[in-house]
Amino acid sequence: FQEARTMVFAINEINNNPRLLPNITLGYQIFDNCLRLGVAFRGAIALFSGTEETVSDLNCKGPPPVIGIIGDPGSTHSIAISSVLGLFRVPMISFYATCSCLSNRKKYPSFFRTIPSDAFQVRAMVQILSHFGWTWFGLLYSDDDYGVYAAQAFHQEMQLFGLCADFSEFLPHDNNLRDIQRIMEVIQSSTARVVVVFAPTSFLIPLMDEVVLQNMTGRQWIASEAWATSPMFHTSRYHPFLGGTLGIAIRHGEIQGLRDFLLHLRPNTDQRNNMLRIFWEKIFGKETDGEQVKRFCTGLEDLSTTNTPYTDVSGL
Repeated sequence: FQEARTMVFAINEINNNPRLLPNITLGYQIFDNCLRLGVAFRGAIALFSGTEETVSDLNCKGPPPVIGIIGDPGSTHSIAISSVLGLFRVPMISFYATCSCLSNRKKYPSFFRTIPSDAFQVRAMVQILSHFGWTWFGLLYSDDDYGVYAAQAFHQEMQLFGLCADFSEFLPHDNNLRDIQRIMEVIQSSTARVVVVFAPTSFLIPLMDEVVLQNMTGRQWIASEAWATSPMFHTSRYHPFLGGTLGIAIRHGEIQGLRDFLLHLRPNTDQRNNMLRIFWEKIFGKETDGEQVKRFCTGLEDLSTTNTPYTDVSGL
């Protein structure tokens, strides 16, 4: 929801600035991909094909054409969607898809991104290992396009620096406990004390829970940008095991006026916005204290009094 509101803020800033795109007004339509490829794909097709718009017999004017699609953040989703959009030269701009494979202009001619390719991250991580003399290590990667392509590039790059991987294991997509426990056995039996991980947070949580459960310490973790700054691991529960982790992070900047825009929000400002209603109820509509207790919202609550991922703009 924060990312959607940030996009609205950016579009308003462009439309209100006469020096940017003069005589052009940008509009938008937002789809929730529900973290599912099928949903994201249908949303993208509906956007650029206009299948969700109805033009009546009385009015021959339809909606303006879609000039581009912002998203999807995931590499796997971006690969699938941009493969189709590229056939029609519909631009797609991702803000978080880092897979180096997406730099192939022949396969993805209309794909663009505002984040560096993993090729640069892989090179940086190999240089970190070489700098500290960590020539013997283990490699973990997620079982998706992001992890697989990053691991392939990593193996190629590390050979140029004379580095060796004692083990290379993929983290399962289904978080199968047997696979997680097997990977734990591989890590514990290895003489390597440095573990490099290319994986989103969702792939890594089951493994880290097992690390805590088995009290496995004494490992130097090297984190990719997908989980290096994840608030999920910045807790006292994981600190004894992940303290001292080195990682790659995307440089952040301060967007003037964004925080005030995010906080200046009320449910009655847009009655048709179902996402806003759900968000407000989640923040203010219920409390959990042993058992769930429902609490009615007035719509006048102040977001500035809350401490949630929505109000935290440090990661943008």
